[in-house]
Amino acid sequence: MTKKELIEKVASKTGLSKHVVRRCFGALISVMKLSLANGRGVKLRGFGHFYLQSRAGKKRICFKPAETLVFISQPSHSTNLSGGTMEISNETQAQQTTCFGLDVGTSRIVLASGSINDIKSQSQLNAFVSVPYSKFTENILRQNKIPFQRNGNKELLVFGNESEKFANSFNVEARRPMCNGLLNPNEPNGTQVIRSIIELLVKSTDKHDTICFSIPGIPRGGEANLVYHEGMIKNHLQSLGYTAKSVNEGLAVVFAELEKENFTGIGISCGGGMCNVCFAFMSVPVFSFSIPKAGDYIDQAVAAVTNELPTRIRVIKEESLDLSRMPKDKYENAMHIYYEEMILTLVEALRAELSESRNMPKLDRPIPIVISGGTASPKGFLEKFERIFKQNEFPIKISEIRVSKEPLTATARGCYIAAVYEA
Repeated sequence: MTKKELIEKVASKTGLSKHVVRRCFGALISVMKLSLANGRGVKLRGFGHFYLQSRAGKKRICFKPAETLVFISQPSHSTNLSGGTMEISNETQAQQTTCFGLDVGTSRIVLASGSINDIKSQSQLNAFVSVPYSKFTENILRQNKIPFQRNGNKELLVFGNESEKFANSFNVEARRPMCNGLLNPNEPNGTQVIRSIIELLVKSTDKHDTICFSIPGIPRGGEANLVYHEGMIKNHLQSLGYTAKSVNEGLAVVFAELEKENFTGIGISCGGGMCNVCFAFMSVPVFSFSIPKAGDYIDQAVAAVTNELPTRIRVIKEESLDLSRMPKDKYENAMHIYYEEMILTLVEALRAELSESRNMPKLDRPIPIVISGGTASPKGFLEKFERIFKQNEFPIKISEIRVSKEPLTATARGCYIAAVYEA
């Protein structure tokens, strides 16, 4: 029986549409593949046990049928999947290590790579600073290996991690190629700069390696033209020699954090430009959305009421903000207020989306909420989120609310896991 025939049979037997069955089937296979890749077997009661076997330096997936599976002629012996041997060869293992996940965030771009059991990450600030052009300055930047672009004889654009040092030194605001999760239409140098920042992390290849990159969700109650943003990133990655595919940012958090929950739950990424939310069932997205209030909104709002630069507010927020204690100055006091507003907006939007959704799956148990992103990093954020969350009854039961152990890399890691599935 082919995959197509199997989907048709299940659709006929359950009354579900072929589209729904196809997505659920794909999610099931994806979960099984990841479990086996991590060295964990898959037991299906009444059917059998899939497990990974190592022999003579090679790995293969084997299947041991359950005793109740009466049509198997030799139930006491292990049988290879699909009647043959599915080997994880050295070539396949090498291919896994050349998958990549790229979090294209408003404030940072993060690359995840390595192996499924040892995902490593590196990042660059998604920002740049303009300095007046001179041949002398150009040579100094080049000698110190500081990444920059020359914009005619007018200016030099210092980008990536070095931009923060220049912004602080000259007491100016770093410019952003992106705004609210998308390419900034008001920044004429944005497209070229973001390409250059990506190239600091993603090197060109001729192997057509798989890379998955994050894209934001559509703003709740509004519209956003994601087509150009997604297409520009995808085209650039393809020009570097990759097979590129986009992944919703909230769904990437689910991939990275909810394996033990069968990729069922709510993933939230609180980044710089927006907060992205995705509710997934068995890795299949039920709904996703975003809100424009996030880290940059807090920085700009606090800066406006304290007469300070947003860059300076961001430094204070990242280095010393503690939401679990009383504010010690006017900056922290304003940050507490705007964090409260951001979380309240986020929780109410999630509550409304759950209440209004028409394709909710039947849940037999409470589901978790996991939060990631730099805006969720300050101490006390989780306690503040839980307090606001519990103020009103929620449409579904929640088992726990937690912040990712590595909130700055969760989206990139989730994109990497998606790339492994696609490879």
